[in-house]
Amino acid sequence: MKYYILAALLLPGIIALLQGCSRKSPDDASSETKSQSETKTESETQMVLLPGGTFTMGDDNEIDATPHEVTVSAFYIDTNLVTQEQYEKLMGDNPSRWKANTNPVEQMRWSDGVRYCNARSEAEGLQACYDLDTWKCNFAANGFRLPTEAEWEYACRAGTKTMYSFGDDASKLKAYAWFEDNSASKPRPVGSKPANPWGLYDMHGNLWEWCNDFYKVDYYQESPGENPRGPEAGETKVLRGGAWKFSAESCSSAYRYNENPGYADVCFGYDIYGFRCVKNAPATTSPE
Repeated sequence: MKYYILAALLLPGIIALLQGCSRKSPDDASSETKSQSETKTESETQMVLLPGGTFTMGDDNEIDATPHEVTVSAFYIDTNLVTQEQYEKLMGDNPSRWKANTNPVEQMRWSDGVRYCNARSEAEGLQACYDLDTWKCNFAANGFRLPTEAEWEYACRAGTKTMYSFGDDASKLKAYAWFEDNSASKPRPVGSKPANPWGLYDMHGNLWEWCNDFYKVDYYQESPGENPRGPEAGETKVLRGGAWKFSAESCSSAYRYNENPGYADVCFGYDIYGFRCVKNAPATTSPE
């Protein structure tokens, strides 16, 4: 299962490296969706407030995703993947291969996502979460950051326990996600498929999404039960959600992938990698 993705990446990876070296049937929203609190940040980016909760993270069918109970605190999460228009407005360039304002920004290294989070925090007068010398995240800061793997899966599942947020039937995925069977071999505009029950778009498919965590194959066996943040160190970072050129299986809520984070001194970036931001909710936040 995991080998499919590795093999599929080899040729596109070589092409991306050559191209990128110039840069150092859906229903209406459910009542659950409507219970989430939406807000716009100063950058006019829509976010959803997810009250904290406990869920079963993982999937018995994946060797690196042993099911276990996890509790996460309340947090805000971008409704959509960061778009090319949003990224270019803040960062001054658009490294994407598939240019379109409403498409998700791609060819993103993990470090690109981190730099965007800090820039967005500073633009909104918030405390930056990342030290760009050590790449460490200050989880106490009130600025933007990449989601932890646990936060990402909690948001993707949206209260469900099935393979996808709409159920277990992979044959229905075309109605909810952009993946190898329906994407026409390219990323698609954000929000053009239905949202999950909590009002979040493209959690399945379109682009792989960087998480903050380092990857470790057996991390779930040692993970703390409350707000896990991944191993202290590692060679690769976690990506979640699947992408436009990958299988239905890889788009499931629990499927884990990992890749070299591509620090600033590495010429790196595939057109299948993007991200969305999160930020902590105030300590007084409670479900509405």
